[in-house]
Amino acid sequence: MGYITQVDVRTRTVDRFGGIATPELLRELLEMAPSIRTRMEGRVNWHVNTTAVGGGVAEMLRQHVAYGRGGGIDVRWVVISGGPEFFRITKRLHHALHGAEGDGSPLGERERGVYEETLRQNAVELATRVRPRDIVLLHDPQTAGLAPHLLRSGALVLWRCHIGSDESNAETERGWQFLRPYLGDVPALIFTRKSYVPDFVEADRVAIIAPSIDAFSPKNWELDESAIRTVLVHTGLVEGPLPSDASYVFQRTDGTPGRIERQADVFRLGRPPSWDTPLVTQVSRWDPLKDPIGVMRGFARLVDGRETARAELVLAGPNVSGVADDPEGAEVFEQVVSAWRELPHSVRGRVHLATLPTADVEENAIIVNALQRHSKVIVQKSLKEGFGLTVTEGMWKGRPVVASGVGGIQDQIEDGKSGILLQDPTDAEEFAAALRRLLDDPDYAEQLGVAARERAVELYLDTRHLVLLGNLIEKIDI
Repeated sequence: MGYITQVDVRTRTVDRFGGIATPELLRELLEMAPSIRTRMEGRVNWHVNTTAVGGGVAEMLRQHVAYGRGGGIDVRWVVISGGPEFFRITKRLHHALHGAEGDGSPLGERERGVYEETLRQNAVELATRVRPRDIVLLHDPQTAGLAPHLLRSGALVLWRCHIGSDESNAETERGWQFLRPYLGDVPALIFTRKSYVPDFVEADRVAIIAPSIDAFSPKNWELDESAIRTVLVHTGLVEGPLPSDASYVFQRTDGTPGRIERQADVFRLGRPPSWDTPLVTQVSRWDPLKDPIGVMRGFARLVDGRETARAELVLAGPNVSGVADDPEGAEVFEQVVSAWRELPHSVRGRVHLATLPTADVEENAIIVNALQRHSKVIVQKSLKEGFGLTVTEGMWKGRPVVASGVGGIQDQIEDGKSGILLQDPTDAEEFAAALRRLLDDPDYAEQLGVAARERAVELYLDTRHLVLLGNLIEKIDI
């Protein structure tokens, strides 16, 4: 414990958004850039989290660091370390802030001791790099305990919480009371929704900034049908044959060549779905709050003797050994496999459990991109969700999305206009009915997809996100 790793990220410039983002936002971003550069001269803007791969935070950091550098700012990203007990505790905190029990373990003095000692060791290492007047943006509960150490060193510390709950309960209170001692002197705290802000945080310290996607990342760039088919057939997610012009080569974001080489590990009964099979897809971590078992059970209602039984379900997530800060992943995946084995034979043959390779971040992103673009319906049936990046990804790709009306997803989708919101995420029949409507009415599905794309462009691209972050930096006293 106590070692940190700097993540290598290439430079990008925001002028590439011309013709994609709204002109007003792009103009505002370009106009504020000189002022930000002046204020940041001689300083480093650090981002600190606990993993460089897997999950939406790592994806956003990769793009924001790149665009910051492209704007002439010295932006760096470091990943802190911890042992299994530290990550078990922080996963418990993650569930608590969502209002859920997780594994039900305590968050007492022993856990606080493990948490503080792990972060103290990381702070010692960070102190060799961070200088007074640097800006350090800490991300999520895993890093909150670094704030007092960094503030004492003279750095300006901000903390960003990407998760939360609209309603307070005993679990949210437990989670926030654990974190409260570390946040009292932090001058600005960033949340996804106003309802996520705990009562003890004063309004003048709060900024509300919704997450965004990068239109130019491998996960979101345009792919033609040949590329989509090549990727999905090679990885084993759909059945062959390969297209006649199949190519496994892609250009990485740094301009160097890459190649699709790895395959997905898939639990299935029989053969992969054919190219013409309508796919319903959920891509997420193997996390009980993403409700993968509920997705399967709702899908079982859909295909039970109905015409839409031709559709098949793909539940896709990262390789369970590839996400360092998610100790639950392997256990949850095993629970999903067990529930899959309990499905009726006729349903089990239509459900595919795919763990996607994560050793190459950009290869993984292209696999997810191809799978989402090929899907007839994208799903995010979370029980709790701070903000659904996979929802925005599906919207950006013009796909109809069925998602739970919880957390930040309520802001992302206008029910019946740019997607379908589930009023009760635990209602399997409501979920099945939403899928059935989209699969049986392709014109309606297309209408939702077009509206979803427009909404993603307006609200959830990096241009808006970077403008809001820039406004925050100009506002605070640095």
